[in-house]
Amino acid sequence: MDGDTLLSIGELARRTGLTVRTIRFYSDRGIVAPTDRSPAGYRRYHPDAVERLRLVRTLRDLDVDLPTVRRVVDRELTLPEVAATHAEALAVRIRVLRLRQAVLTVVAEHGLTAEETDLMHTLTQLSEDERGRLTEDFLDAVFGGAGELPVFAAARRSLTPEIPDSPGAEQVRAWAEWAGLAADPDFRASMRRTVEDHTAELARRGNTAGPRRDVVAVVRERAAPALAAGVDPASHRADAVVAAVAAHHARTLGRADGPEVRRLLLDRLERAGDPRRDRYAQLLAVINGWPAPESLAPVLDWAVRAVRARTEP
Repeated sequence: MDGDTLLSIGELARRTGLTVRTIRFYSDRGIVAPTDRSPAGYRRYHPDAVERLRLVRTLRDLDVDLPTVRRVVDRELTLPEVAATHAEALAVRIRVLRLRQAVLTVVAEHGLTAEETDLMHTLTQLSEDERGRLTEDFLDAVFGGAGELPVFAAARRSLTPEIPDSPGAEQVRAWAEWAGLAADPDFRASMRRTVEDHTAELARRGNTAGPRRDVVAVVRERAAPALAAGVDPASHRADAVVAAVAAHHARTLGRADGPEVRRLLLDRLERAGDPRRDRYAQLLAVINGWPAPESLAPVLDWAVRAVRARTEP
């Protein structure tokens, strides 16, 4: 068959793998028009229609709309132009699907209520500017005016999520959960209390230097070996650890060690051991692409039990 021989619609279907009905549909819309008709009125197509239809099928498989397909096959638009436009649109759709997957995963894993699910869905639909405002709102609620002090600048940065322009599925999922956690008023209040403790410490020291070594760091140094050695937090073997941590906290408060100092220490350690803080750090690491943080939950739990055993009647 030479290049000038016209093809029937059936032959065109055989060569392209499209159905006669589909080719007729494209033909009726002028995307692949027949070159001529037989004496009996049957459509006849130039052999070039084979490649034209293959291009149409490819573009439709890529979800390119029919008006755009027609402009491409009529050479009103170049294929690279269309590809760029639709690649951008596809990227948006992928992001939306990732967000939906994230919401559903968090709902399934955490057993959220209908109201919590609605809030989670709303949070994941935020624009980049809206995400930024949510982050700033959370950090402002945590740090307040103290956030302007140089000593807290690094702490504020260390709590800031920075989701990339093209996040992975895990990052999207982490952001969805982070947003819900950051919006929790009780969690905000707990974080704010810690900042207030540090601010009060600075005020007592004249606000002239950075914070003294945090009590959590002292607990990790003192309690971790005891925990690893299997020391019962209620046993006398834990006395020295509690005494050292309490003495540090007493110096921080500018007071002598005693029942009240230990009560305040217990309160501080219970807040530091809030599992939501551990989760916050884990989510932040996923969002920002940081190494997974060390969990202090076991050490803090041991210290809380040890201090409580020597504080409560």
